[in-house]
Amino acid sequence: MKKRIAVVDGKGGGLGRTICETLSKSDAYEIIALGTNAAATANMLKGGAHDGATGENAISVMVKTVDFIIGPISILAKDSMMGEVSATISSAISGSRAEKILLPLQRCSLNVVGVENMTIKDMLSRLDAMIAALS
Repeated sequence: MKKRIAVVDGKGGGLGRTICETLSKSDAYEIIALGTNAAATANMLKGGAHDGATGENAISVMVKTVDFIIGPISILAKDSMMGEVSATISSAISGSRAEKILLPLQRCSLNVVGVENMTIKDMLSRLDAMIAALS
């Protein structure tokens, strides 16, 4: 059975698109793009997501239906991404039973002690192994 994965991103959706491109190489996943805005969702769909939805309510509903949520660590922080992540979005994601795989980008005033400095490419190269380990 395919693992249902929500990829959450905002702003232009560039990171989300790259995540979708990485994951879409495998037939083991159903990828759902969840954008805080329409541009982010559209960009993730171009990256290979199978379906997509936009906005606070869509994100809040869909994170309850997936096995994994993948995105930058800022999706857990209210008012991050220049205000695009609302309290409702961050609460829905953190409260979801889905496993969260967060990319620790040192942005939005979020700094994680002990995290090695890796490129996004290196982080994404570990996604399949992390999903397998958490399955």
